[in-house]
Amino acid sequence: MVAKIRGLISEGGLKVGDSLPTEKELCERFDAGRNTVREAMRILKAYGVVSVRPKVGATLIDDRMERALDLFSFNTLDISRRTFTDIQGFRKLIEVGTVDTLFDNVGAADIAELREINAHLRSAQSISEASEQDFRFHLRLVSILENRAVRDVYRIMKPVIIRIMERAKELKDFNEDTFEQHAGIVDALEAKDRIHYQYALVSHLELGLWAFEEETKA
Repeated sequence: MVAKIRGLISEGGLKVGDSLPTEKELCERFDAGRNTVREAMRILKAYGVVSVRPKVGATLIDDRMERALDLFSFNTLDISRRTFTDIQGFRKLIEVGTVDTLFDNVGAADIAELREINAHLRSAQSISEASEQDFRFHLRLVSILENRAVRDVYRIMKPVIIRIMERAKELKDFNEDTFEQHAGIVDALEAKDRIHYQYALVSHLELGLWAFEEETKA
């Protein structure tokens, strides 16, 4: 039933804000029982595709990214070695492996904003605040790629990335060390120095691995 309703949305050219047929109309259109239609609507609602309100009916929305963020946040309580390695590996692919595109796209405004975010990190008063600024720095870096899909996936991983950052900062100077590493990354990015950029970023990401291993030894 979910596939049939999605087909109706696609074939009918329905957009965000448009209303779906009523529950009765859907039952008649697809020769389905009321419970079947309600279950399908419940699933679509859970995935952030529709909003269902009494006396209003079902309206198309697009909260799929928020739903994905909510689902991924459950992974923050316990990060396995494999999860950690996968996340950091993905970050290397995106932040290090795309160096040519980053160098092509980066502008003075990008450099200025990265330095501003890094300054906020330096003045952070807690590990939590520093980690938020750390993530903000890397998300801004990824945004230079001008690829919305990559940026959205990076946002989905925020809860786990934040936890990794917190672990590193619990074992190291959470302000100054990260600030200096970020500064080196921005300097290399501004100079478009491939070797120094990749070395600085890989070293920065591998600090998280060191922190993870230190924590598991404790």
